[in-house]
Amino acid sequence: MVAKKKKVAVTYLGTGRRKSSIARVYMTPGTGIISVNDKTLEEYLPLATLRMIVRSPLELTQTLTSFDVKINVIGGGYTGQSGAMRHGISRALLEVSLDYRPALKAAGFLTRDSRAKERKKYGLKGARRAPQFSKR
Repeated sequence: MVAKKKKVAVTYLGTGRRKSSIARVYMTPGTGIISVNDKTLEEYLPLATLRMIVRSPLELTQTLTSFDVKINVIGGGYTGQSGAMRHGISRALLEVSLDYRPALKAAGFLTRDSRAKERKKYGLKGARRAPQFSKR
């Protein structure tokens, strides 16, 4: 008896980070469906500008309708999460083809945005905010 081999779809992985958000991106060849935490992108992100940020690497490489994208994202808020998703999608596209690298690099999608909230220091009310000064 000959065992049949199961046809396995190729999955491209990418991890993106921004502020305190981490996005794990799984891309498979498909029709262009983007799902975030088991919801559609439109359900998950309320603002059109944030959805545009997430789609931008796919639009830049003209692969918007070529891949189904499944994203698991944790931490942070909407802005940080959308930046993490963009970073993860860009890294996954590099696994598809290294030909996309110059365009993604020029657009700044491969650079990890390292800006994060500065910690609060003792003796201060915030990271830099000092208590109000009073002469008396």
